Amino acid sequence: MLSLYHLIDTVLEIYSIIVIAWVILSWLVAFNVLNTHNRFVYVVGDALNRLTEPALAPFRRIIPSFGGIDISPLALLLAIFFLRMLLREYWPGIGFGI
Repeated sequence: MLSLYHLIDTVLEIYSIIVIAWVILSWLVAFNVLNTHNRFVYVVGDALNRLTEPALAPFRRIIPSFGGIDISPLALLLAIFFLRMLLREYWPGIGFGI
């Protein structure tokens, strides 16, 4: 059971890194540092968007718009971190000391 906990925790950690990478890439595209006409940038951006959009869509429906600022990735990251803490707290045999 401990290996299942570590697998779930690792998947959540990798997904949070993907969300952070998507946020950074979207900022770089928005500020014209990267150009989406570049094929590599387009492919990476499309892949990150396809990975993050299903999880971000429910947060975007709930959270109101703040003048063009999208805080749904922040809410998703907080939910992921909360879920990781909940798993750590309530998983049998795992405590905060490990």
